[in-house]
Amino acid sequence: MESWEGIKNTLEYIEENLSEKIEIQDLSKMAHLSPFYYQRLFRRLVGKTVMEYIKLRRLANAACALLSEDRIVDVGLNFGFENHETFTRSFKEAYGLTPDAYRKHPRPLSHFIKPDLSMQYCLIDEGVPLVADGIVLEVNRKRLNYERHFAGLFIDTKFSNDPSLDFLAELWHTFHNKKHSINNLKQNGNEIGVGSPSEKEGYLKYFVGKETLDINHQKDFINWSIPSGNYIICSFEAENFHLLTTDALDKAVKYMYDTWLKKKGITTEPFMAELYYDTTPESAAMEVWFKIT
Repeated sequence: MESWEGIKNTLEYIEENLSEKIEIQDLSKMAHLSPFYYQRLFRRLVGKTVMEYIKLRRLANAACALLSEDRIVDVGLNFGFENHETFTRSFKEAYGLTPDAYRKHPRPLSHFIKPDLSMQYCLIDEGVPLVADGIVLEVNRKRLNYERHFAGLFIDTKFSNDPSLDFLAELWHTFHNKKHSINNLKQNGNEIGVGSPSEKEGYLKYFVGKETLDINHQKDFINWSIPSGNYIICSFEAENFHLLTTDALDKAVKYMYDTWLKKKGITTEPFMAELYYDTTPESAAMEVWFKIT
């Protein structure tokens, strides 16, 4: 068994035992590593210390449970927090609001996703599907001979892989309430989300929009166009739209940037475009476009 497979096994164990006491000594034995090397390898592969990761996964699951009728103190205890104070402090440090405030006024949250380490060690050829945990992914090339135009809204927000309020989800919500007033919408056109570096360090520019027939300047909306050129397109599916836009999108983007593009030696323009498609009860699908430099 490869060392990363041992870490992967402990990730599965952690996910299934978030309500129980979890000891590093037991996890390291499961991975067939000493506690010292287990913790070093875990942090390198996952990007968090073992105990920090456990806390963040507990908080992610507790956030969902807070929308139930269970008492807040019971939610915290059920997910391994010692008492109400510890749960409240940890939740506020991660998301910027207390569990009570979140229950009274729920807002979209961005969680730390359980990673699929196997994707880091699997380099697929173009046109060959990759079936991983909760995602089916395929990479292809495409030549776009003309610009595609979109009208929508824009935000400049702090960017981090850590849990937080999901300001991008709130931007999408605002856009969906306004998009009916966009002129010259393209029939069967896509919705799009575009991320690019901000001039401000640690920030991300993010645009959401709907495809239009041309560039149409109108009040309350801005324009963005996919430029013509050669693209690497990562298409993927998930079981439903929520999983598509959270777990699957997170895994697909990390796979493309950290594994596929890097190992293929392909450089891309500093933007990433997410194209959304109609969903069915059985699955949801989208594409992520990377323009080759």
